[in-house]
Amino acid sequence: MRLHLASGNAHKAAEFAALVAAAGLPIEVVSARAVGGMPEVAEDTGTFAGNAAKKARALRSKLPAGSWVLADDSGLCVEALGGGPGVESAYYAGPQGDGAANLRKLVAAMRDVPAARRGAHFVCVLVLLGGAGEEIRFEGRCAGRLQDEPAGGAGFGYDPLFVPDGHARTFAQLPEADKNALSHRGRAWARLVAWWRANAPAA
Repeated sequence: MRLHLASGNAHKAAEFAALVAAAGLPIEVVSARAVGGMPEVAEDTGTFAGNAAKKARALRSKLPAGSWVLADDSGLCVEALGGGPGVESAYYAGPQGDGAANLRKLVAAMRDVPAARRGAHFVCVLVLLGGAGEEIRFEGRCAGRLQDEPAGGAGFGYDPLFVPDGHARTFAQLPEADKNALSHRGRAWARLVAWWRANAPAA
């Protein structure tokens, strides 16, 4: 069956496609780009769950009745920044949503923060809209710390700065399979997969 992803982000679509393949589910992930792109959504609810739900509902308004839609909202919560950038992670450096600029701003903001206060965690909330109108939410978190400078060429967003607990390399340095097993998105996805297998949505 087709699962429409409420995002035009190519990195995110590829990551979800990899998660689907690893889980062995009979699902085709379809990016919002394939149906003309995401409608404009004001991510103004103040929560990851609220923003994800708005995105999912916005995309489903463009799709045939009975379509399945998946949306996520995620972000990095930094101890020294009082939990910021949090739900503003994608627009930390401005409304243009420039990932490289966001990363540079975070590096600068953390420049003089000592190691003991560089704790951080990623949060991901997935919202799945079912064909019969059901709405199910799944949350995943990954704790870690921020290193002083970005490292690694994989991943996207803040991945080059974030080192998950128990590891010495950033998300951007880890193999994709390792990152997906550890990440906030991977953990939220694991909960979604468990639900999917138990409820076996019809194709």
